[in-house]
Amino acid sequence: MKLGAMLYTLVDPNPGHEVAYNRWYERDHFYGGCMIGPGILAGARWVATREYKDLRFPADSGVAIPTDAGSYLATYWVQRGHEAEHFGWSSKQVFELYEAGRGFDERTHAHTALYTHQRAWGRDPDGVPVELALDHRFAGLVSVHVDRADGVKHAAFDEWFEDEGRALLLGTDSPIAIVCSWRPIIPRGSDGEAPMQLGSGPGTPQRSMQICFLDDAPKPHWDRFRAYAAAVDASGVARVTLAAPFLPTVPGTDRYTDQLW
Repeated sequence: MKLGAMLYTLVDPNPGHEVAYNRWYERDHFYGGCMIGPGILAGARWVATREYKDLRFPADSGVAIPTDAGSYLATYWVQRGHEAEHFGWSSKQVFELYEAGRGFDERTHAHTALYTHQRAWGRDPDGVPVELALDHRFAGLVSVHVDRADGVKHAAFDEWFEDEGRALLLGTDSPIAIVCSWRPIIPRGSDGEAPMQLGSGPGTPQRSMQICFLDDAPKPHWDRFRAYAAAVDASGVARVTLAAPFLPTVPGTDRYTDQLW
């Protein structure tokens, strides 16, 4: 089983609907909208409380607009070779769910997009494979979106990370266990249609993203990510457009619903 693609969906419940949204998503939409679909490997939900949204940078992010938009993140892994099958199913499924009264209007998407997996790096010689990262229940996730400089290909950014950036995030004393890289799937024509606005969109072909999985909550280690972002910006290869930390939700509970604003 190999990881091929991801749905990354960052959403805010409208104020006053936090508990209802959380319960609808985890008790219905998480499964009915994604997990029962063909080709799915795994899914997980994450949350950014007010404290965690305040850590995001830079202030003029082009991914979350404004930078603190989006409280709940859902990430779904799709098996390599089954991307078209899954996304073809899900694009029809979401309309059928809304037509059956199983949507939720009191929410606003900050950034919902599809991404293709490029490669992964591990801190440990025999660590958790990226395919199992969502099931491992890591204690934290950090997504780092970058816009590469004109003419710089995604592979060149991965090469820079291998040569220089990796040591800043994946040292032996680091709480970061996995870093995996992605590039957005940019819809063409009617591809990507949905019964709601999906936020900022995938960006330009110069967009890349990294997702970092941590053994610890991200906040105590945020200086590590600031130092890494400074190195990215100084490299001439890319610039960070959003660094955002998240905690895992606790399924079956309303934990964190009173800490979003």
